[in-house]
Amino acid sequence: MKILHTSDLHIGKKLINVDRYDEYRAVLAEIYSICKREGVELALIAGDVFDTYTPSAEAEQIFYGGIKKIAEVASVLIISGNHDDYVRLTAAAALAGELGIYIVGNDLQPVAIKKHVGAYPVASDSGYVVFENVAGEKVYVNTLPYPNEARFKEGKSDEAFADKMARWIAFGQRGNTQNYPSIFLSHIFVAGGVVSDSEREIDLGGARAFPANMLPDCAYCALGHLHRKQKIGKNGYYSGAPMQFTFDECGSKKSINVFELNACGVTNFKEIEITSAKQLVRLQANDVTNGVELLKKYPQCHAELTLNLTEPLTPAELTLLRAQDNLVALKAEVATSAQDYVAQSNKNKSASELFSEFYKSRFNSEVPQELLSLFLSLTEEE
Repeated sequence: MKILHTSDLHIGKKLINVDRYDEYRAVLAEIYSICKREGVELALIAGDVFDTYTPSAEAEQIFYGGIKKIAEVASVLIISGNHDDYVRLTAAAALAGELGIYIVGNDLQPVAIKKHVGAYPVASDSGYVVFENVAGEKVYVNTLPYPNEARFKEGKSDEAFADKMARWIAFGQRGNTQNYPSIFLSHIFVAGGVVSDSEREIDLGGARAFPANMLPDCAYCALGHLHRKQKIGKNGYYSGAPMQFTFDECGSKKSINVFELNACGVTNFKEIEITSAKQLVRLQANDVTNGVELLKKYPQCHAELTLNLTEPLTPAELTLLRAQDNLVALKAEVATSAQDYVAQSNKNKSASELFSEFYKSRFNSEVPQELLSLFLSLTEEE
C-alpha cells in the first residue's frame, strides 16, 4: 500500500503580521499533485491542521477545499493535534467520511466504513482503523490524537505520563488480531526530538516527553508535533511541517514522506520536497541602501533584515524599507561607532532584563524599582 505522511499544516498561522493564505492553498495543491503522481492510496495527517482552536472562515475553507481535492485520488486520515479543537475539527466527520476523508479526535470515534478510491476503511473501532486497497492489502492504523488527561476525560492520578501513554497505545493496538502491517499515527513529543522556535514551549515540557524506546513495535510511527523532519528511534518519523514558520528555519528544506507498506515492512521510503511555499531568509547589512539591494535580490522570499548602524534610522529611510513588500521583520542595531559595535542577541534574556534594557535605551536611566516590580507582576516573573 502506498502511503503519504505529513503533519502540522497550521493553516492560518501568520508570519509575524503577514497572512499566508495563498501559500497554504499552494501547499495543499502540491500535496495533491504528489499523491496523484506517486499513486498514493492513503494520506496521513498527524495533527495540527489549524493554528488555533478558532480558525478563521478562510482557513477552514482552505483546509476543506484542499483536502477534498486530495481525496479525489487517495483516502485521507486525520487526527487532531494540540492546536486543534478536536470537537470542532470532527464536527464535519460524518460528511467528510462520504468523501473519503476520515477525522479522528480525542473521543476516538470509529470512522465510517465506506468504499473509496485508493485504500478505504474495512474495519474501525475506538482508536484504530483498518484500510484495504484494491489489491487486497490491509494496513492497521493505531490512532492517538494529542494526548492529555483532559482531552481523554481522565482525572488526575499518580500514574506517570509514560504509563498512560503505554496504556493508550495498547488500547489502540488491541484490534490488530490478524497482525496486519501496522502504523502508529500520533501527535506527541518524543524525547530527543529537535525543536524549532515555532513550537510552543509549554507543549514540549519534559513532563510530557515520551521515551523513544516506548514507541510501539510497528512498521512505521507517523508522528506530528515537531516541525523539523527527523527520525526518532528505530521506527519513529516526524515528517515535519510542510512550510517554514519561523526564521530559525531558514535554509531548511520542507518535505513529506512517501513509502510503501506491506507484509515485509516499509519499502521505497522517500522524502519529497515541498517547494510551493515561500522561503524565509535572514539578511544583514550595514546601511539602508545595501539592505534594500539585498531585499531586492529575494523578491519571492519572506525576509528578516538586520541593519548594523552607527545612528538611528531617519523617517525617510524607514519609509524606503517599508516599501519593500518582502520585508517581514526589521532589526536595527545602533552603536556609537563601527569600532565598538557588538551585536547582541535577546535570546535567553529574562523579561526583567529585556524591560530594563528597553527603559534605559528609551530614557537613558535605570528603570525605577517600583516600575520594574509592577512590570514583573504583570508577567508573573519572580
